[in-house]
Amino acid sequence: MQQRPSPTRINLISTKRRIRTARKGYGILKKKQEALVLEFMKLLKQSGKSRDYLNAVMQRSYKVVITASTYVGNFELEDVAYNVKETESVIMSVRNIMGVRIPEAMREGKKNSVNFNLISTSIAVEDINNSFNEAVDAVVDIAKREQGLRRLVIEVEKTKRRVNALDYILIPSFNAQSKYISMRLEEIDRDMFSALKHVKKRLAKAE
Repeated sequence: MQQRPSPTRINLISTKRRIRTARKGYGILKKKQEALVLEFMKLLKQSGKSRDYLNAVMQRSYKVVITASTYVGNFELEDVAYNVKETESVIMSVRNIMGVRIPEAMREGKKNSVNFNLISTSIAVEDINNSFNEAVDAVVDIAKREQGLRRLVIEVEKTKRRVNALDYILIPSFNAQSKYISMRLEEIDRDMFSALKHVKKRLAKAE
């Protein structure tokens, strides 16, 4: 059971100060929660568009591969594939949204290229190269958005718990303490007034 505070003027002033601070913190956290939810919904919508774009790019890329295979054959395409360099590294950075570090990512350096000397029909190979470069860019874009969504979800839940703790536990507790101290001080004042009145009567009789 929570111990009740001593009914003193100092405790009453201190409790009222805590109530003001808690309400101010509640307002700030509530605005933060709303801003994070808006950013989450925005990022979620962008992520959905990025996934749709990736699906379209991949479908187009495979069609380009089939077309190129028809012109140059699978053996020549496999030779080209073996000479494609590994995907370049990804540069990571962050942006700050209401204290949440949201990752940003971009591919480093030039896009992957192939050696067109291996086959005579370089246009078909370049179409494949360009299509799958678009796909890689889309994957990087989705990856950063998904990571941002995870971090936002964690922060939204954390902020929600703090808001609820202030709204349903801390502020009501402080209000109850303030009410209790005020009532006890009023009782003490009445008792003091009665005692003084009684003393005055006794002094009056003594005179």
